[in-house]
Amino acid sequence: MVMEGFILSKRLWIQVLLLGFVLCCLNVRAQQLLDGRWDLLLENAGVSAMHMTLLHTNKVLIFDQTLAGPSQISRTDPICSSKTPAAGEDCSAHSIEYDIATNKVRPLHVITDTFCSSGSFASNGTLVQTGGWSNGDRVTRFFTPCSDSSCDWVESPTLMSSRRWYASNQILPDDRIIVVGGRRSFNYEFVPKRPGEGAFNLPFLAKTNTVDEENNLYPFTHLSSDGNLFVFANKDSILLDYKKNQVLRTFPTMPGGGARNYPSSGSSVMLPLDSANNFQRVEILICGGAPDGAFKKATFNKTFVEALKSCGRMEITSPNPVWQMEDMPGPRVMNDMLILPTGKILIINGAKQGTAGWQSAREPALSPFLYRSAEAIGNRFRVLAPTTIPRMYHATANVLPDGRVLVGGSNSNFGYRFSGVPFPTELRLEAYIPYYLHSNYDTKRPVVTSISTRNIKYGSTFVVGFSLPMRPGANLRFHAYAPPFTTHTWSMNQRMLSLAATAVSEGSGGYSVGLTAPPTAVAAPSGYYLLTVVNGGVPSKAEWIRFIN
Repeated sequence: MVMEGFILSKRLWIQVLLLGFVLCCLNVRAQQLLDGRWDLLLENAGVSAMHMTLLHTNKVLIFDQTLAGPSQISRTDPICSSKTPAAGEDCSAHSIEYDIATNKVRPLHVITDTFCSSGSFASNGTLVQTGGWSNGDRVTRFFTPCSDSSCDWVESPTLMSSRRWYASNQILPDDRIIVVGGRRSFNYEFVPKRPGEGAFNLPFLAKTNTVDEENNLYPFTHLSSDGNLFVFANKDSILLDYKKNQVLRTFPTMPGGGARNYPSSGSSVMLPLDSANNFQRVEILICGGAPDGAFKKATFNKTFVEALKSCGRMEITSPNPVWQMEDMPGPRVMNDMLILPTGKILIINGAKQGTAGWQSAREPALSPFLYRSAEAIGNRFRVLAPTTIPRMYHATANVLPDGRVLVGGSNSNFGYRFSGVPFPTELRLEAYIPYYLHSNYDTKRPVVTSISTRNIKYGSTFVVGFSLPMRPGANLRFHAYAPPFTTHTWSMNQRMLSLAATAVSEGSGGYSVGLTAPPTAVAAPSGYYLLTVVNGGVPSKAEWIRFIN
């Protein structure tokens, strides 16, 4: 009897252990379902991703700076193959093209220094890249994507009117690009220029310039629904009629006890625009930053104060705009903000203490935050799965067509340093895999099967075919997303629109729906967009379309 009891007891313990193991696995799976996960893509991309942007060829353009010494990848262009580089250049590549499909990089040749520069896509998909440091501070560069390996950087012989170091770019409805600000450049100009045109003075930038700290660099710029430009610098903002060089409106100062622009470096996003109000209602969200005086303390005293927790949200098209303030789950500076295919906002990268600048921050913020704008205050944030790689100063992130988020960079050092510093230069590329890509959602995931035309005129209707494992529910959305140019926590030109749709019809090959393009280039400047079908919060893989005049 004793032996039988021992056997029963042993079996019971085994069953308990097995049950515990199963529950543990289920909990891990449930946690991944909610919080997402991380994948390491490349151990060494060769170049640290100070600047990053997604091309319409499904490749990612990444570049650093040219004057801070060699990178970890060599150029392969003919000049370097023959070992005779131009005077003043080396054969180290400072730019790469990352192929999403093959997970490989191709070295590129950028000539003048792109350190802390800006960019925006022209309507034909060419990246117009402006400014930088030293020999690059007034240079305009172009990168026209190609399907093979023939494309590379081209520089314009015409210089800009002012130095553009830490400036911001925005594509406009007339297909020109406005370049705003930069260090000690309190003005703006256009690319391309009209005959006889120079720079236009903008006193707002001088007014928001803080002595010793500045805090108005990389100003946040968003094209509003009336065609004018929202400009935010430090903690203040205006609505600028850039055609007449007139300030039309001054908005309330953002509360929160600190600055939001470089080097205090929070981030900004325009919440998705909606066809339900003809894309007229515009809300701006700004999160993170640093208290007043934080940059001086970090730079001169090596005292790293806690970053700001606060976010401000304001409807800039309201007759009486007011900042609605709320707190993130934790403090954050140097945080990137991206619009996910679902329309929710991802807050990723950065630190909990200090500011941007060389060795000016501590305590990496490893866990991204998810911001759900449709929820009530107090229920908008979710803390997501942490990375193991600190992404500090000069880190970047971009949303990929398959819904993953590519993350790279982090270099708090002048030049590439891998030891003897608090945060070594980071060359790894990784992907954050959001919750909606978990296999549990595959039964709801749409697949785009056809698009009647990829070049779509404003106000026209085009037909999208898609399949679903089961019948679609009532919550179908159709999002068009303009990928940003991302650097220094600021995703320039990022824009999402929820398009108007006809009733979904069912056929033998799946489903089809008629979508209406935005009415004008004010709602959606001409260029390439990612089209995503979202079923009950679960997105399809995106397909490229182009809005044209």
